[in-house]
Amino acid sequence: MGIDRRRFLGVFALAPLAASLAACGEKGDWPAGMQPIQWDRDTCVRCNMVISDRRFAAQMRGGEKNATFKFDDIGCLVFWMRDKAGQFPWMGDAATRLWVAEYNRDAGAPVRWLDPRAAHYLPGRVSPMGYNMAAAPQLMPGSIDFAAMRQGILALGR
Repeated sequence: MGIDRRRFLGVFALAPLAASLAACGEKGDWPAGMQPIQWDRDTCVRCNMVISDRRFAAQMRGGEKNATFKFDDIGCLVFWMRDKAGQFPWMGDAATRLWVAEYNRDAGAPVRWLDPRAAHYLPGRVSPMGYNMAAAPQLMPGSIDFAAMRQGILALGR
């Protein structure tokens, strides 16, 4: 019983494709326009920490060149927007895309991405940089809106 050489070569030829698909890791159901985050590899543009906690990650994309900035904590995004507004005036444009990870997700489930401006925030959830705001898709007991979350984070003055 010999192995059919063509079958063996066919399987061997498909191996790189299978390996590349397996290397994708968590698929994440990335929204249109969002750049995939390479978990445990990409770093936050503000604090330089590795983005690992899928419950708090955020991203911004926009401008003429579709610049992408990734964050490990919504607080880093808030401060980045404040601190870099002069350098990147397009951040205030309606076309600028923002995403924040939904906090309450099943373990092992792909990350669900929310528009941070429409999300509700649950204070007191321990986050990577200690801003301690977790995004939820709907109003929940004790949650606050984007403006209140932003104001609270900026009041920290870090």
